[in-house]
Parts: sequence; C-alpha cells; structure tokens
Amino acid sequence: MAELRLGPLLRYADGSSATVWVETSRPCAAEVRGAAGAHGGTRTFQIAGHHYALIEVGGLTPATTEAYEVFLDGARVWPLPDSPFPPSVIRTPEADGTVRVAFGSCRWAAPPDGGHDPVGPDALDTLASRIAADPDGERPDVLVLLGDQVYADEVSEDTRNWLAARRDLSEPPGAEVADYEEYTRLYYESWLDPEVRWLLSTVPSCMIFDDHDVIDDWNTSAAWLADMRATPWWRERLLSGLMSYWVHQHLGNLGPAELAADPLYAAVRDAADGTDELRAFACRADAEPAGVRWSYRRDFGRVRLLMVDTRAARVLEEDRRAMLDPGQAAWLRAQIHDDRGSYDHLLIGTSLPWLLPHLVHDAEAWDAALCRGERGERWARFGERLRRAADLEHWAAFPASFEALAEAVRQAGSGAGAPATVCVLSGDVHHAYVAEPTWPGDEGPEARVLQLTCSPVHNSVPRYIRAGFRFGWSAPARALGRRIAGHGGVPRPRIDWRRTGGPWFGNQLMTLVLRGRSATLRLEQAAPEKGGGARLRTVAESRLSP
Repeated sequence: MAELRLGPLLRYADGSSATVWVETSRPCAAEVRGAAGAHGGTRTFQIAGHHYALIEVGGLTPATTEAYEVFLDGARVWPLPDSPFPPSVIRTPEADGTVRVAFGSCRWAAPPDGGHDPVGPDALDTLASRIAADPDGERPDVLVLLGDQVYADEVSEDTRNWLAARRDLSEPPGAEVADYEEYTRLYYESWLDPEVRWLLSTVPSCMIFDDHDVIDDWNTSAAWLADMRATPWWRERLLSGLMSYWVHQHLGNLGPAELAADPLYAAVRDAADGTDELRAFACRADAEPAGVRWSYRRDFGRVRLLMVDTRAARVLEEDRRAMLDPGQAAWLRAQIHDDRGSYDHLLIGTSLPWLLPHLVHDAEAWDAALCRGERGERWARFGERLRRAADLEHWAAFPASFEALAEAVRQAGSGAGAPATVCVLSGDVHHAYVAEPTWPGDEGPEARVLQLTCSPVHNSVPRYIRAGFRFGWSAPARALGRRIAGHGGVPRPRIDWRRTGGPWFGNQLMTLVLRGRSATLRLEQAAPEKGGGARLRTVAESRLSP
C-alpha cells in the first residue's frame, strides 16, 4: 500500500486551479479531492528511487476556501490520523484583490535538543501555530522563501549521525551532504516538522535557492569554482543539489501552463525512471548555466512577483563579472515591461540584498576592484582570499549588475502605467531592515522603491556581526567605506540610499499587505512565552503607499 512520505505542499493557487506536491513510498496514483468538488489526479514519477507527484487541481471557485484531502491509489493519506491541526485548505484570491505576501529566508531545521532550541523559536512553526489557532483569520496568500531552505553544508547532529552510519565522514565532503539520497534527508528533516508540514499544506509557497542549498559561497568567483571542480566530490554534490532542488522546490514554482510547456517535466513523467533525464539536465545546467533559467514569474491579481536566480546565473570571469548573465538580465527587463499597467505592485525576489549598509557595500565594491587587478596581482590574490572569508558576494560585489538593477527598478517605477511600489525582497544576512534609494536630480521614479530584507526564519547571528551591521549604517562607517573604496578607485554609486527601518535581529518574517495601490509592511518576530511555546510579536508596522 502506498504511503505519504512527504507533503502535501500547496504550491500554486489562482482563482480556479492549484498544484499540490507529494512524495510517496512507491509508484501510485496520487489524487486531491476538495470538499466542494475540486479535484485533480496524476501518476507519480520516479527520481533516484523516490516517487513524486505534482497534482494539478481544477474546479476551484474564486474567493472561496475549500478543504482538501489526499488519496494514494484510492486510500486517504492526508490529513494524518488524529491530526491536531485544522483541515488543509486551498484559498482562492479575495474578491477585493487583497494580497498578503509573507517572506523570509535561512531556515536551519535542526530539531530542538531536549526541548531547548539554541537559536530560538522557529518563525514558520510560530506562524503555523497562529493560523491553526484561528483558521478563519488572516493568513498569507503566499509564503515567499528566499533561499537556504536546507543547509547542505551545516547539518544537524541527527543528520550527522545518519551520514556517519552511511559512509566514512573522514573522507570528503565529511559531515556535509554528498548525493541525492542525502539531500532527501535534509528535506525530510525540514518539511516533516509537524507545524511546518501543515503550514506548507495550506499556504501556497514560492521558493528560490541560495548558497547553503548547495554550499556556502556557491559561485562566489571563477577561482572558487575552479578550486571546487578540482575536488573529487564536488560534481556529485552539485548535480544532486540541482536535481533535488528541481524536484522539491522548482517544479512547484511553475503554474499549470508553464508545466504543460516544460519538456523536462514531460520527459521525466513519461519515463519509467526519470533519473537519467533529470541528471542530464543538471549536467547541462552545470556546463552551460546560461542555457537554464531558474528565475520565474508569478502574478497574484495586480501584484507581480519576479523571483530572480542570483546564484546559478552568474558570470564569473573577472573582466565581465555579472550577477545575471545577459539572457537572465534580458528576461528580468522583459518581465518588468510586459503588459505595463496590469500590476499595482512589483516585487523582485532576490536572495541577496541589493542595498546593503554603506560600509559593507563599499567594502564589496573595493574587493571586486582588487580582484579585477586594479591594484596589481598581489592585491588581487588578497582580494580573492578576503572575498571568500568575508562572503563579499552581494550585488555590490558585481558593480555593473548593481547599477543595471538600479536602472531596471527606475524604469519599472517610471512613466505611464507605473506601479505604486517596487519592492526588492531579500534575505541571506541574518537580520532585517528597510532601505530606500534616491536618484540624482529629478531622475527618480514615481513609484516608491524599497529594499525589504528579512532573515533568518530560524537561525542566529553572532553578537560581533550584529554590532558590525549596526555600525555599517552609521555616518562614521559611511566615511570609512568611501576611504576604502577610494583605495580601489571605485566610483560612487549612481544612486544613494538610507536605512528607514531596523536593523532587527531574531527569527522573523515580513508581511506585505497589498490592496489596490496601497501597501503596508509588518515585521514579526518569534518570541518565547513564559508558559512554553512561542508567538509572533509585531516589532514594526508601516504604510508604504496610501
């Protein structure tokens, strides 16, 4: 009898259709049945001995909430017996067009040791508990997860013991994941958390990878990549990371029309075992990154979300270094300008922040100049060592891409049909803040432009780094940054920016509430309660547009 190993995850939902992802214990027919008649079913496909299905559900009614169940070969497997949670539901968009977008990144899913969680309460667990306690109350319409959904290079003690029972950890890559099977362990550990499992079954989600989904500093430079390719274990690690990401995260990012047009998805479903087809795709993605697009677009009524790959799409050669290859950059511009006037709010999801504290920005731009050889070979070698040691690889470390994104954002918010807001959503840096750019003279856009950074969902940041980020926004730090940048001959950025909120530290989520041309932002942190458990506490709330 087929069993439900992982899921269900509600990934996509519009006014009439949805997709639900599951992993099962064996080949079977997977089916979703809604309480009001919504329905969908498909056969599982096989990857590396595991069985998955992405079930397309039709028959939904706009502005409704419909409970659903999952069946495998006709037997009900979800909800679980004696589940303490309310029924999983599919909510279609509200009639007034309101869209609530919750977002964050960096969730280390290690289970608490003896009930004590060393990094504090998990923001996703806490969100799930709040929704479960009031299932008819406010909830996100979509959960945007901006990277580091799993940590392939920082595993929990339980996973380390599991790896040690499987292979010799004295051999590289040691206590890190090595292959597809070990990646599945990370997803089990993360998504079988009872609260998170229920949350992902009832709130649609959009995801994109960051470095820890594969390895810390993934694609930080051409020299880094050459060093990794020289190791005996890297190729299998990368291919398995891309394959598992495609299965667990990327597929669900796509809507029904995109799935129908995807030749890889068709090939995997048609094959008795789709492993070879998917592995060949991952090999192509490694050899020719520009030939694969992980970025994608989702429209939620009059809200447009563009999720941008800032890891695999990089150009790493120092003389033409770019965060996005030319094809990806052209795709981003095309999506911004497609059907202008059809959206009131533009959200650009990039795992790495565009606007950083000024000292950090200048240090990254300076280091990029050193690595280009602006101060000679000795400084270039120093710059490469520093880039890796200090993670100097955000948009600021790709100066031409930083300026190109600034121009794309300016154009997005300017002229006829401009949206009310353009928000860049990011994570990565293990704290939260709001920054607002300005353009010289009268060049600025009509739309309000904001960098909204929220991280982590469940992780920590050392005290010295907290102090560093606080100092990085100060006037003395700004002056210091300009002196550092001057050493590398780095010009001032064309735009300026200031911090208008934060920095905030803790396990946290930001939520945008978008209604017509109005927008509000709320930051909530997971706070422990005296009697046990945790709650989401509102730390900041502001109106972004009228």
